[in-house]
Amino acid sequence: MGSLTAALGVTMVAPMALDIATANGNARAFGEAALFTAFTGGMVALACQSGGRREWNIRQAFLLTFLIWAVLPAFAALPFMLGEPRAGLTDAVFESVSGMTTTGSTVFVGIDAFPAGLNLWRGMLNWFGGIGIAYIAMIFLPHLRLGGMQFFRAQGFDTLGKTLPRAVDIARGLLAVYVGLTAVCAATYSLLGMSPLDAVVCAMASIATGGFSPMDASFAKYPGAPEYAGAIFMILGSMPYVRFMQLAAGSARPFLYDVQVRAYLAWIAIAVGAVTAWRVAHGAPVEPAFRESFFNLVSVMSGTGFFSADVGSWGGFALGVVAIVGIIGGCTSSSSGALSVFRVQILFTAIGTHVRRLHAPHRVEPVRYDGRAVDEDVIHAIILHLTSYILIIGLMSIVLTLDGVDMESAFFSIWTSIGNIGFGFGPMVAPTGTMMAFSDLSKWVMIVTMILGRLGLLAVFILILPRFWRD
Repeated sequence: MGSLTAALGVTMVAPMALDIATANGNARAFGEAALFTAFTGGMVALACQSGGRREWNIRQAFLLTFLIWAVLPAFAALPFMLGEPRAGLTDAVFESVSGMTTTGSTVFVGIDAFPAGLNLWRGMLNWFGGIGIAYIAMIFLPHLRLGGMQFFRAQGFDTLGKTLPRAVDIARGLLAVYVGLTAVCAATYSLLGMSPLDAVVCAMASIATGGFSPMDASFAKYPGAPEYAGAIFMILGSMPYVRFMQLAAGSARPFLYDVQVRAYLAWIAIAVGAVTAWRVAHGAPVEPAFRESFFNLVSVMSGTGFFSADVGSWGGFALGVVAIVGIIGGCTSSSSGALSVFRVQILFTAIGTHVRRLHAPHRVEPVRYDGRAVDEDVIHAIILHLTSYILIIGLMSIVLTLDGVDMESAFFSIWTSIGNIGFGFGPMVAPTGTMMAFSDLSKWVMIVTMILGRLGLLAVFILILPRFWRD
């Protein structure tokens, strides 16, 4: 953690340099934050040095997974407090947690007037969080046996015609894919008319499915072709990164025949088609209705959080579709959040199998996914994850209502936080499109919920169990 904290401090040099170049007076805040963060992390790392190397145990893996998203955002919040916008502790931590969990909700307005370095920093937080959760999903979670992710442990990562069991091989391939997609996305946005800063920040947020935009109006500032491009890159950012690694190695078959990818694209098509038809039937022009539905529904399902239209004004049917796709989320082993397509597919398959067993009790039919039998412990883990997900939405929504939040705003605020989606709906969100109207207590509830949703719920809960720490 000391090394990671020091590295985070070093990355603050980039926005500091941009603020120096643009002479906006905000560079000192990043300089002070960088020095403090790098010094603190470096001292912790040096203090924890030992002569030998040991293999990590399961406790350390759980603890590190939690600390990455609990400690690093605290240091990442410093630039928001020391410089523009001079935020208080709660707002600064909310913004940094929202960025690093790739949620994309914000408590700030007037983002267009922010110093260039600060908007770059917000995009960088999205980008760091996106690749961080991808590493965790591909390397740690299959071994931690959370939420059914152990299913992917046996699958391995057959990216180069052979299994890649070592984390370093996966990390190198993932980094290359992540950087490549971001560069292509930024170049595309630039060619379509975005300013250089807008293109870079939006590219970071698109591939990370983070949703932080350097504009208050988000993609409404760039209607037309940028919306289509944005939707495509958000889809790419919410697909399994291992498939891009295989594609880069010259093997397209795993990508083309991945059942998770196929289902994801099919469900997006169904949702977009249904909402477009609904809006056209209520008088909206065909092309704008399709374009806005395509962009905003992809943004919700991928968990990105960009917007280009007032989705809340589309009517109850459209809002219902938005709520459903937001709960499903994107693909496993990507930076996307919510339940994930993989878990929903197995749940549907398990339900169908058990219904057939009711009709024929003596029938022997294992639950299968992509031609492979799914172990009972995987099914139980997924059911536990789904149950926990629903309970957290209900409990946290009740807590917000006890703090004076109306039911609609409370539900969608927790829905967007636990799913790391970034969209907000309800009377408290509508006036500004942000979470700034919520009290500090409600914001901390959302902060906790964002971390729970990002780490798969049980990875956090297990740390408070005394039996987990006993030998």
